[in-house]
Amino acid sequence: MTQSILSEVYAADKSAGSPVSSSAITAILRKATLRRHDSAIQFINASRPDLAQKEHREADVLAAFLPPLTSEADIDRVLNEVIAETTLGGDSRKILGQVYKTFYSKVDKSNVDANTVKRKAEALLLNV
Repeated sequence: MTQSILSEVYAADKSAGSPVSSSAITAILRKATLRRHDSAIQFINASRPDLAQKEHREADVLAAFLPPLTSEADIDRVLNEVIAETTLGGDSRKILGQVYKTFYSKVDKSNVDANTVKRKAEALLLNV
């Protein structure tokens, strides 16, 4: 388990040319946790509960090192601030891109669920 994560961090260090940030390491750990959960689902579907249990245990260990995700209420608050600051008009994709760019300049991307941000931003922009 740790060997593959260390390899990912080392590769990120090497490609960046300098030590990676704690945010990048958090993102690597979150992806590794998700991969373990996905693998567990695959093992359950293949009638291999023993291997699924191993993957769940590894995911739990990795999750213990992760900071909690930003709450949906905090995501809503920041998105509302960003939308209030954003000039609305023109192509909706450009507006959405501008909202994402501003949102992620205020919030560490590794501490939010990107799907939640996308869903909430699209819903809020429909109501504006």
